[in-house]
Amino acid sequence: MTQIRKAVIPVAGLGTRFLPATKAIPKEMLTIVDRPTIQYIVEEAVASGIEEIVFITSEGKSAIENHFDYDFQLDTVLKEKNKNTLQEELNNISNLIDIVSVRQKKPLGLGHAIWMARHVIGDEPFIVLLGDDLVRSDVPCCKQMIELFDQVGESIVAIQRVPMDQTHQYGIVEGVATDIADTFRISGMIEKPAPGESPSNMAIIGRYLLMPDIFRHLGSATPGHGGEIQLTDSLMRLARERAMYAYEFAGRRYDAGDKLGYLKAVVDFAMTHPDLGSAFKDYIRSACDEKT
Repeated sequence: MTQIRKAVIPVAGLGTRFLPATKAIPKEMLTIVDRPTIQYIVEEAVASGIEEIVFITSEGKSAIENHFDYDFQLDTVLKEKNKNTLQEELNNISNLIDIVSVRQKKPLGLGHAIWMARHVIGDEPFIVLLGDDLVRSDVPCCKQMIELFDQVGESIVAIQRVPMDQTHQYGIVEGVATDIADTFRISGMIEKPAPGESPSNMAIIGRYLLMPDIFRHLGSATPGHGGEIQLTDSLMRLARERAMYAYEFAGRRYDAGDKLGYLKAVVDFAMTHPDLGSAFKDYIRSACDEKT
């Protein structure tokens, strides 16, 4: 059985959908209640058994690396003020997992960002988590995919069903159902099909489990949709060589890179927060009553 030990998290994007908030702050550092978005992503990887994370970064993203680093000055201040619980929480963040950073020097797309991790990943399968896709589930989404990989031993993309009038916003797969629940053998894939031309409503979301062969295809890829190196193009070439599966994961996904998706995540996470949940629900009820 091949162990999945490494994960790649691309965080080099400019976050233009959240300007001006992201002019000086990486979009991945925008908070969901009391933690930055990227921390939820990293915690999912850790809870799935990942041992090393590769951040694909760019200029202005040092705040992400600093968040997971040890801060001696802050640690000393918290210790002097006897804020032991907070001190322990911050130390736990800095000890979550081993992190490697690789700079993507030009904004050439998701496929290029993943290709930049090839020397760190080496010749082993790995997970990719997009830094603005949150998934809430009883079993971490990555762990579900790793458990499926133990059965199929091939690349897997996580999918969710979307309305047909929204398929142009996603990479879309078509496939044949297998004997494994919620799992499809991929037969086709297209990046953001034109309205009315989508082959299915199975949309790829920001979780991938990939065989290292993907690097060979990414390395020879040419710019596609939007003038970028599209991951979808290389995935399709890999799927022609060997089996690839789409997995309809159990859980709820939030597009935290979109303003509405981000606000939905804030509300849902706040309502289940152990300290704030009850009071926040009361506030939401009263606010809704005032508007009606």
